[in-house]
Amino acid sequence: MPHKDAGKKVTQDKLINIPQLIADYYVKTPNTQDATQMVEFGTSGHRGCAFNSSFNEAHIFAITQAVCDYRKVNNITGTLFIAKDTHALSTPAQLSAIQVCVANEVKCAIALNDGYTPTPVLSFSVIEANKTSRELCDGVVITPSHNPPQDGGFKYNLTNGGPADTDVTSLIQDNANLYLKNNLEGIKKVSVQEALRDVKQIDFITPYVKALDSVIDMKLLQKSTLKVGVDPLGGSGIEVYKKINEIYGLNLEIVNDKVDPTFSFMSCDHDGKVRMDCSSPYAMSSLISLKEKFDLAFANDPDFDRHGIVTKSVGLMNPNHYLSVAIWYLFQNRKEWSDSLKIGKTLVSSSMIDRVVAYLGKTLFEVPVGFKWFVDGLSSGEVGFGGEESAGASFLRFDGSVWSTDKDGIILNLLAFEITEKLKKDPGLIYQELEKQFGIAYYERSDAPATPEQKAKLKKLSPIDVTSKTLAGEEITSVFTNAAGNDKAIGGLKVSTQNGWFAARPSGTENIYKIYAESFISKEHLSAIQEEAKALVLGVIS
Repeated sequence: MPHKDAGKKVTQDKLINIPQLIADYYVKTPNTQDATQMVEFGTSGHRGCAFNSSFNEAHIFAITQAVCDYRKVNNITGTLFIAKDTHALSTPAQLSAIQVCVANEVKCAIALNDGYTPTPVLSFSVIEANKTSRELCDGVVITPSHNPPQDGGFKYNLTNGGPADTDVTSLIQDNANLYLKNNLEGIKKVSVQEALRDVKQIDFITPYVKALDSVIDMKLLQKSTLKVGVDPLGGSGIEVYKKINEIYGLNLEIVNDKVDPTFSFMSCDHDGKVRMDCSSPYAMSSLISLKEKFDLAFANDPDFDRHGIVTKSVGLMNPNHYLSVAIWYLFQNRKEWSDSLKIGKTLVSSSMIDRVVAYLGKTLFEVPVGFKWFVDGLSSGEVGFGGEESAGASFLRFDGSVWSTDKDGIILNLLAFEITEKLKKDPGLIYQELEKQFGIAYYERSDAPATPEQKAKLKKLSPIDVTSKTLAGEEITSVFTNAAGNDKAIGGLKVSTQNGWFAARPSGTENIYKIYAESFISKEHLSAIQEEAKALVLGVIS
């Protein structure tokens, strides 16, 4: 059940103490005997909180030195672009990072005037720089994404502009933890004043916005009379939408342009916490309440890699629904795209996508959770679209070349505008048409408690551990622990039938495991899948 405060404006007593958080960032140090206080790169880099000693100055010094070491070994000598979002810990972490970079003689660049840089803009900037630079460039994104205001995050993006794969992040993680265990011995750093004197400041936003007409039909949007609202949720891309209005003469109405590290303007999420999740109907309740005012509205999380689409027809769209519509539209309206392009999805995304892909006559590229699995395909132009159920996706330019290799919530939002203007109906209505054609998908994710030992067992499951021949009354057609698209381990397992499936995997940050399930028959059938999935998983890991 949702928390009693879910969907309600956050109250004063829930706001974090910013001065105390910043003080803890500098004063507290991790206990190297406590695994929860060490560096751990999950699917989106290292995340933690200064209050509990899991994201502090020592962590950033150690991680940045490990990144510098990695660059040196791999002869990456171009500019390291550093992006940050609007979380309170992002600015201190950026200062710590440039102290180490400058000491290691790494050329690095941050945004002009202490500005913010969205994740997709960082990815775009790395890709563009490497088209002309003789030396390879890469990037860092300092963000915990949609996490609560007290959290911090640090992610390394490779020279292809995308998030680093596990072989790289494991090296960086292990090296950073060695530095922590050795009391930061071997870490080079200069003073903040020296770092700020030597770091380059650049305009990340203008080149990105000017290039948007290579990936979105901006001429069509310029002619539009639709009333469109934007809520940046206090994130890093407020200036992007202002620049879009300035350069293209659009009239996107920015309903909230505040930057407040307490995020006091937010509505509480499902669990009563402040979380800037643009796919949550609770966190998005303020924008949803304005749906009658606009023909279309959209939002982003703080680093702008996620999208939230609010339509007049259905309100906030489920991310799976919008991904299905985006794929259906793009592969019928990007005429220069190669017929051989694959369509990427994570294995926990809706099978509605599978049905749309089959209808389009395309090849499905199903991968484990994590956008990093789409990076190579987007870079090479073999994957036209990559998306995940948590409301993150990117796609190619009109000419079939790479745009970004990280999730881009900005172009996904603008695509909703393009779709609505071109087809004269919003994506919510189009999804209803897909349901009539392919069936109604009943989809849900649920969490259950699990000990670290049980989580470890779940990660090591094999198809032979599943002895049942049926799932919720249907014959099991496949059981796999490696993704069909790239044969990479999924860290759990997925079981499918003709009209349903479930996937179970452990959380990387909490003592829970997650069950994703879907039925194309009924809500009751979905419940049956969930119950049998839970029993099956518990039978194996207990």
